[in-house]
Amino acid sequence: MTSAPPSAAPAGAGAELALHDVRLGHADGTTVFAAAELRIAPGELLAVVGPSGCGKSTLLRTLAGLLPPLDGQVTHDGRPVEGPAADRALVFQDDALLPWRTVRANVELPLAIRRVPRAERRRAAADWLDRVGLADHAGKLPHRLSGGQRQRVQLARALVGSPRAVLMDEPFGALDAHTRAGMQDLLVEILRGTGATVVFVTHDVDEALYLGDRVALLPSGQVLDVPRPRRRDARQEPPTVELRRRVLASL
Repeated sequence: MTSAPPSAAPAGAGAELALHDVRLGHADGTTVFAAAELRIAPGELLAVVGPSGCGKSTLLRTLAGLLPPLDGQVTHDGRPVEGPAADRALVFQDDALLPWRTVRANVELPLAIRRVPRAERRRAAADWLDRVGLADHAGKLPHRLSGGQRQRVQLARALVGSPRAVLMDEPFGALDAHTRAGMQDLLVEILRGTGATVVFVTHDVDEALYLGDRVALLPSGQVLDVPRPRRRDARQEPPTVELRRRVLASL
């Protein structure tokens, strides 16, 4: 894979993530994905699509520092990724909220681990719960929330620590169509103000084309630009129709 991001990729608080001659796979040496060069620009949202078993989640976990590459190097702002870091947050399809902690306490958790003073983390949690529309649910336990609400909590928890990269593994895959569309719009709105770099794994082609600045097709490694501006009704326009055809053909 050899690709550079669009020159207009937004700059800001986001991190640059890059793969250099990498081979990703399992501990037994089995390769699931290889890339000659891939650079994800600061502030870019790269959507990653591909069939099951092609290495999407492996790529995400390697970028997170949870899984070392079999060969090559993964970098964060030019420095080798050697393990997890606070400025790279993971968001999963399973919300993974702690059932015994309130919504507020779940959002505060990354800050508590970093020993941020209680008053400061309370303020930050309250701010993010307000941003995701759950200010009135702060004292509830997760089991009292809907699936979409729990995913909002997970999003707030991921972003409360101001990560410079957010790595999302099919976070909306278990939601119904209406709730999923609402979460997509919420993600776009929130990320617009953070500048974070996002790598978003999905099986949903329309989701990839709506959210992504570019789309990476696995296992081929081809990276395609997505027409902008971002609009839901753009799926009927010829450039998007053609791009959708190419993505579906790759699957």
